[in-house]
Amino acid sequence: MALKATVFRADLQIADMDRNLYQDDTLTIARHPSETDRRLMVRILAYALNARENLTFTRGLSTDDEPDLWCKSLSDEILLWIDLGQPDEKRIRKACGRSREVSIYSYSDRSARVWFDSLGNGLERFERLRIYHLPESSVVKMAALAQRNMKLQCTIQDDVIWLGDAGSSVQIEPERWK
Repeated sequence: MALKATVFRADLQIADMDRNLYQDDTLTIARHPSETDRRLMVRILAYALNARENLTFTRGLSTDDEPDLWCKSLSDEILLWIDLGQPDEKRIRKACGRSREVSIYSYSDRSARVWFDSLGNGLERFERLRIYHLPESSVVKMAALAQRNMKLQCTIQDDVIWLGDAGSSVQIEPERWK
């Protein structure tokens, strides 16, 4: 018998002073049985960093032809494709061909730099691509915030992020690699 996804709920308050965006969202997130708390919290952070109308979580790990999050137009055009981790060049090429914007968030210090360096100059041809690295120490602290029902606040100012709940907060300073 296959394991089922675990449903998480998050009330997320976003104050993005860099984009002058302030909104409250109630998120329902299905966590695949193989997904870790670290990856789940990176998905929530990616949502907060890219918050806009029609941004949604996809089936994620359970499908190869969808990103972790995307924003689609009313005519079903993919406006934003968001992947987590270290996708291969073929997947990056596919994402850039199907979407107006592509963002990748890597979060494993040990292997992320090796992955990025292995892609080499081949990434230069993808003008729509942005790659960010989240420090692993911050991601570990974010994972401690994971609960089945969460009330989170995310504040973004001058490219510094504070993500927290009533009991604790994590400061995150992503590096932009591309």
